[in-house]
Amino acid sequence: MPASSANLGPGFDSVGVALGLWDRCRATILATNGLEIDVTGEGAGSVPTDATHLVHRSLVHAFEELGETPPPGLRLECANEVPHGRGLGSSATAIVTGVALAHALLALRDGRAVDDVDLTPVNDLAARLEGHPDNSSASVFGGVTLSWSDDPEQGTTTLRLVPHPDVVPVVFTPEVQLSTATARAVLPAQVRLADAAANSARAALLVHALTHEPRHLLDGTREWLHQEPRRASYAASMALVDDLRAARHAAVISGAGPSVLVLATRDTAAEVGSMGGASWRVRQPGIPSRGVETAVLDVRSPTAW
Repeated sequence: MPASSANLGPGFDSVGVALGLWDRCRATILATNGLEIDVTGEGAGSVPTDATHLVHRSLVHAFEELGETPPPGLRLECANEVPHGRGLGSSATAIVTGVALAHALLALRDGRAVDDVDLTPVNDLAARLEGHPDNSSASVFGGVTLSWSDDPEQGTTTLRLVPHPDVVPVVFTPEVQLSTATARAVLPAQVRLADAAANSARAALLVHALTHEPRHLLDGTREWLHQEPRRASYAASMALVDDLRAARHAAVISGAGPSVLVLATRDTAAEVGSMGGASWRVRQPGIPSRGVETAVLDVRSPTAW
């Protein structure tokens, strides 16, 4: 499943875009009881490889939600490309992975098509476990997503939007990490009515600019709710956002940061990519049209438990 960037400026906790960095996980049902977890790539050596691993915890949550019991013997092989703690949806990809795996394993056990898992319940539970749907919905469905819920316990509604073909995301990733919990802790409990009204107008413009008129992306990514209160938490990132926006590029903090996302165009992507300097890793990951996918890789393992 793909990485994601959330908020995109004014679309706080509601708008997300999938990015072409991929986490992959292979689940094997073991003939003997026990849990084995192997992690390669991003997070190797730093994330737990026991029952507290986020993919496994999410898988267990999904089985419980469905009134089922996970296989008593399971091996998870996680190969990660999504950087951790950089605002590119690494926790959302792990959660979506676990929830989707649970649905796929049950489909395999019951003789149903594993490559046709219903993504609606996957999206609902992933949003609840993540706490907000913007990253997780983008990882579930791919493309650009707009999500909302009157009551998360009753489900999340997601619209999958088709981005304009000229939109090219450019991502600047620093070496430093920042946890989402830390970034959210500094947000104010209240905002001014004038700021909320201004943010609402730009959120509407953001959706239009992303899908129809990219020339409005600079104005459409202006926001009032979350970036300034966090400026001290990622000062270098905000300085880069300031420089990019002063050069009239649609730069925002990616998710909770500290990565910076620019919604560039085919004509401006090269110029944008040259502006970061040596302290940033610059990527043009593209926007994948698909999200999470499940498939049977072999059938030698037992499928009943």
